[in-house]
Amino acid sequence: MGNCYVIVIDGLGVGAQEDAAEYGDAEDNTLAHVCGETACKLPNMQRMGLGNIIPLASVPVTAEPLCGHGKMRERSAGKDSTTGHWEIAGIQLNRPFPTYPGGFPDPVIQQFCGGAGVERVLVNKPYSGTDVIEDYGQEHLETGYPIVYTSADSVFQVAAHVDVTPVERLYEWCEYARSNVLTGRHGVGRVIARPFEGRPGSFVRISDRRHDFSIEPPGHNLLNRLLEAGIKTYSIGKVVDLFTEQHFSQFRRTKHNAEGISQLLSLMSAVSDSFVFVNLIDTDQKYGHRLDAGGFARCLQEFDRAIPAIMDKVREDDLLMITGDHGNDPTSTSTDHSREFVPVLLFPASSAEQLNLGTRQTFSDIACTAAHFFGLETNFSGKSMLKRE
Repeated sequence: MGNCYVIVIDGLGVGAQEDAAEYGDAEDNTLAHVCGETACKLPNMQRMGLGNIIPLASVPVTAEPLCGHGKMRERSAGKDSTTGHWEIAGIQLNRPFPTYPGGFPDPVIQQFCGGAGVERVLVNKPYSGTDVIEDYGQEHLETGYPIVYTSADSVFQVAAHVDVTPVERLYEWCEYARSNVLTGRHGVGRVIARPFEGRPGSFVRISDRRHDFSIEPPGHNLLNRLLEAGIKTYSIGKVVDLFTEQHFSQFRRTKHNAEGISQLLSLMSAVSDSFVFVNLIDTDQKYGHRLDAGGFARCLQEFDRAIPAIMDKVREDDLLMITGDHGNDPTSTSTDHSREFVPVLLFPASSAEQLNLGTRQTFSDIACTAAHFFGLETNFSGKSMLKRE
């Protein structure tokens, strides 16, 4: 049977979807713009067929790609990590999670304050995560009031300095918000704890102590189906948080992409007949949101250098798929995610139904492909990309 690996390069879009204008993203094309601005060379992903999916200034077409290659359309409403990863796992949303461009309504904030035992919060509006602690960190130190902010995504983020609010207490606040406040019509996709440290002028977020409290996913998804069939499931990176710490036999959180790649290589040597779901977050968290095209390019090159080691560990009966979960164009004027197609690379190419996989109608084609690989019957909305026997 073998192992099935799905690697999500967070924020890796390959061009605006047809409905992108509704999200304000009609001009975005994360990968093409990064390649055009930085002349980023990705020789290993080029050999896989990345440059065959869309025109890329610095990643040419290859005549004999090693992977089935194409792009996938997001059918669910939204452009956030939860929506993207859920659709990859076979869950499709007809309505987007709620967003709060004007900040959260007073009853939500008042209920949060009551549960957290604080008089008030600071900010309560969309804000850059690094800018908000720079602009309000001093007031937070002086008052102890938590910093609450959001973004264009469906998130309720709580930042607190570790010298003012111990991390475990911050987690308790966020768990309270998730379970008691942000439910029903205010059921945001994620509540995120954002601890930080340092002094005014040099505040730094503690990325490895960040914790995401996701909304509970529907029970009918690829991960549950695999577990029911006795197939072990593994998470590397933030995936486990997007599925409420459920649906996985084992999970390994990571601080950065280098650790994620190391954990993947280690796991590939140890597991058999398993499903491994990986998120590499740095492209999105460190560079896409910071509008740093050069950093985004270097991050892609870091992953590209790891491709030979990863492919060497793919056994004859294994399957590897590489994709994204949404766009995050660092050359745009927006620090938010973008509504884009995402790439899909399927290795080995001999397993693919055809070398050019075209434009897939849903991210859930990955769930259908994984189910097909393990010989499972499902009714996910989508189509397998594997050859029919």
